[in-house]
Amino acid sequence: MGRAFEFRKGRKMKRWSAMAKAFTRIGKDIVMAVKEGGPNPEANSRLRAVMQNAKSANMPKENVERAIKKATDKDTANYKEQLFEGYAPHGIALLIETATDNNNRTVANIRSYFNKCNGTLGTQGSVEFMFDHTCNFRIPNNNVDIEEMELEFIDFGAEEIFADEDGILIYAPFESFGAIQKELESRGIEILSSGFERIPQITKKLTEAEMADVEKLIDKIEEDDDVMNVYHTMEE
Repeated sequence: MGRAFEFRKGRKMKRWSAMAKAFTRIGKDIVMAVKEGGPNPEANSRLRAVMQNAKSANMPKENVERAIKKATDKDTANYKEQLFEGYAPHGIALLIETATDNNNRTVANIRSYFNKCNGTLGTQGSVEFMFDHTCNFRIPNNNVDIEEMELEFIDFGAEEIFADEDGILIYAPFESFGAIQKELESRGIEILSSGFERIPQITKKLTEAEMADVEKLIDKIEEDDDVMNVYHTMEE
């Protein structure tokens, strides 16, 4: 088990521990997927993936159907994905993924959080290169031969496959998402959930006091409704 596994086990998932927060995020994902590829999941691979994640998060089926129906309404605003980059105190790089229907509001809010917590909002490309953009899939562990699966899926971009208490995880570069999703579906393998992560290439160890400074900024950013994910280079 490699770096992706260690990163995943060490991450703090406070933002999505609350079910309401998770449902809000999935609702935005549904709107973006429907606006991009239509409301039919059979013809929209992105929507299929979001619906799998909704099921994994125990989001009621009627909530998902309502969100899809709402997304087809021409009066429903679309959400635009935007990436923010910057530095928290003590030289910790931050990468912030947002989905917003009001870019001016989001920019102003993110900038204010950095200013209030002694951080620095950076320019595009200033820290993104410090993170590997990956995709992941979770499938059931039905006595799968992981070594054999790794050999088979390496042709589709998979870099790491390992088991944990909740099933089997497949990690690959961001651009391999479509190929792996298609191959899993063609084999009739159930996809429990899927998603994307940004894994820091190098992390920095801080003292407890320094960590508190960084977490103060991260917590403030994560409270914003437009924020989907926050990634950092602080060792945890």
